[in-house]
Amino acid sequence: MKGRNDENVPTAKLFGTNGIRAKLDVLNPDLALCASKGFATYVNCGKILVCRDMRLTGEMLESAVISGLISSGAAVIKLGITPAPTAQLAIKKLSANGCINITASHNPPEWNALKFYDSKTVSISRERGAQIEAIMNSGKFKSADWSSIGKISSYENACSDHARAILNFINLVKIKKAKKKVIIDYGNGTGSLVMPLVFAQFGWETIPLNSQLDGTFPGRPSEPTEANLSTLISQVKSQRADLGIAFDGDADRVIFIDEKGTFIFGDKTFALCVKNKLAQTGAKGGSVVTTVATSRAVEDIAKENGAKMVYTKVGEPYLAEAMASSSITIGGEEVGGVIWPELHLGKDGLSTAAKICEHVSEAPLSSLIAQLPQYYNSKTKIECAPKQKAEIIAKISDAAKKEKGAKKVTTIDGIRVDFADSWVIIRASGTENYVRVFAEAKSEKEAKELTDFWKEKCTQLL
Repeated sequence: MKGRNDENVPTAKLFGTNGIRAKLDVLNPDLALCASKGFATYVNCGKILVCRDMRLTGEMLESAVISGLISSGAAVIKLGITPAPTAQLAIKKLSANGCINITASHNPPEWNALKFYDSKTVSISRERGAQIEAIMNSGKFKSADWSSIGKISSYENACSDHARAILNFINLVKIKKAKKKVIIDYGNGTGSLVMPLVFAQFGWETIPLNSQLDGTFPGRPSEPTEANLSTLISQVKSQRADLGIAFDGDADRVIFIDEKGTFIFGDKTFALCVKNKLAQTGAKGGSVVTTVATSRAVEDIAKENGAKMVYTKVGEPYLAEAMASSSITIGGEEVGGVIWPELHLGKDGLSTAAKICEHVSEAPLSSLIAQLPQYYNSKTKIECAPKQKAEIIAKISDAAKKEKGAKKVTTIDGIRVDFADSWVIIRASGTENYVRVFAEAKSEKEAKELTDFWKEKCTQLL
């Protein structure tokens, strides 16, 4: 998707992969005020939604954001504390020009962020963010006089709207017949504002963990990694649950634990969603959009169903831009985010959780995963300064092109090296000070060897 004046825009310094993300020494009320004025100018004011998560700095930044928007003449609708996908659905329902969501998603509690969505529910990417930064740097904001500042109102039904949309999106009759037991780890995040409304209609036994909103994340770190979900995994085993579900702080991503206590990587979840969605279409064809860091299992399933694959950079904005520009059946990425275009163009961990429950009502998750093309993956990361990230990627590119056995080198986002039955990608994180190394192979041993090998190569370049 293109924004205004896409040609020759400067490089973003504040915007990362998905918005402006930083600690309070950078993302303070002054910056929030300026960024919100820039966004209001970029989308030509109109009706703009504002929401946040439960982080301690959220209310403070929310006040600055609202001030910036109304001073530009935008009409603000406050959603309050709201999951990210819920806000994106509200953009459609309320016919808004955009939304600013104050959330750092899976980051630690001392972080916060401003995520920006346009009228089509598409997240603003680094490239489009550069255009907003250009407005901010120029100081040429839209400005209302004292008699025409924007009005502020509130909308309190966003969460119930989302729950209702999810219930209409799934086969509730099938789910009600199954009578399963599920344990849900909300991670002290905003998912607890929507999913209990959904689960109340299932008739299942539900056991919540960390369901109280708390921006300090006392229950577990917000990112739903295997290490952070040890309690959920243990509870699924000890209580003989049929399924474990874990959300991050703003519920745009979701991770599952099968009935055996096995952690299911996000790309397997996405592959399962792709398989079932393409099967439901009932005909060969369709398109699947994913990032260059996603499992080959998705590509294998798409080929089996005659679907076209579309690859993008890593990050929700790039997936959403591709989906907005053409007719796409489903989109998603390996971190546990799936985009259902029938609802909106953002990663929706809440709707994905309900869809997986629908599939589990027919068969155990372990057996559903076993039916997918089998690959094993390994992940690691290298902490480094922002300048070092770019240097590592530039230097590792030369090494990748000379690597023995390499069949293809892709540079859409970072460096991906494809081998006969495996691949590895080395890319700079767009949200944190890391270079990430991710590999996939036909065996766990080979996948781990790939990440170890390329991590060592990157470390030598520091």
